[in-house]
Amino acid sequence: MRRADYTGSSHELQGCHQDVHNVLSFLAEKDYPTDSRSMVVLADDRDRRGPFFPTARNILAAMDWLVSEPNTCCFLHYSGHGGQVRDLDGDRDSGFDDTIVPVDYETNGQIDSDTLHRHLVSALPPSSTLFVVLNCCHSGSAIELPFVYRADENGDVNLIDNVKQGIHLMSAASHLLQGGFTYDKVSDARELLAGAQSFFKSLKHMSDPVDEDGLGEEHFAEDWKAEKKHVFMYSGCRDDQTSADATITGSHVGAMSWAFLQAMRYGDGGMGQSYVQVLQNTRGLLKNKYQQVPQLSVGIHMNLNQPLRL
Repeated sequence: MRRADYTGSSHELQGCHQDVHNVLSFLAEKDYPTDSRSMVVLADDRDRRGPFFPTARNILAAMDWLVSEPNTCCFLHYSGHGGQVRDLDGDRDSGFDDTIVPVDYETNGQIDSDTLHRHLVSALPPSSTLFVVLNCCHSGSAIELPFVYRADENGDVNLIDNVKQGIHLMSAASHLLQGGFTYDKVSDARELLAGAQSFFKSLKHMSDPVDEDGLGEEHFAEDWKAEKKHVFMYSGCRDDQTSADATITGSHVGAMSWAFLQAMRYGDGGMGQSYVQVLQNTRGLLKNKYQQVPQLSVGIHMNLNQPLRL
């Protein structure tokens, strides 16, 4: 687990520390071991020179430790800033990768989605399972899982259809330019068209050219499917959205972290719910107060109406 309120900076958050306290309590309720050999907590109220201060290096080291053993059920919670950086390896035509933001981002940069995928998903033993909860902005595809599900206003959950989404974006770009050109319109249309191209390119097959390590960075959605890792991520919002801080019953918390924990406690301690129901319930708790739309991303194509096992 990692928390950072970015205390003392101009980007300070208020709910991250409380989020981690709440998640720790939840995991203890589920009989997860909380000793130092079984759980690592990184926080910015710890020794700045120690291994538990959330620098980029320490975060990646903790992730490597988390997924290092076979036959384990792993849980990762992140509460902090999320961002976007220029995509340098060309896997997204939109031009941006999603990121999480370590406390030393100004000197060592943000941790992008390609890096997160390699450390968390590619490195995960096939016999292990990983659950991820991301309470941060721009988190929809932050670890680049190939199957993304979203609940609509009515609570119906569907796999995002790349073809329909791409057509929608192209149509929106065309409509935007009708009625005369302006610099703002052209800029917005370019972003929409880039997004559409990205969706369509993701449908190409793995026979396309790949990079030196054979992973095919150009089209991650197709290439990561071959890994078939048991990874499940509940993220606080779509890639193009921000994730809110909230004040609930007098405590500062992340809205997504709070809603996910509340949803998991529905029914028989949450364990009788399916993956889809947890997403629906999380969405239901957020939709009347916040614009963000939580998502469920998975590494394998499976029946998500079966009970969630955490």
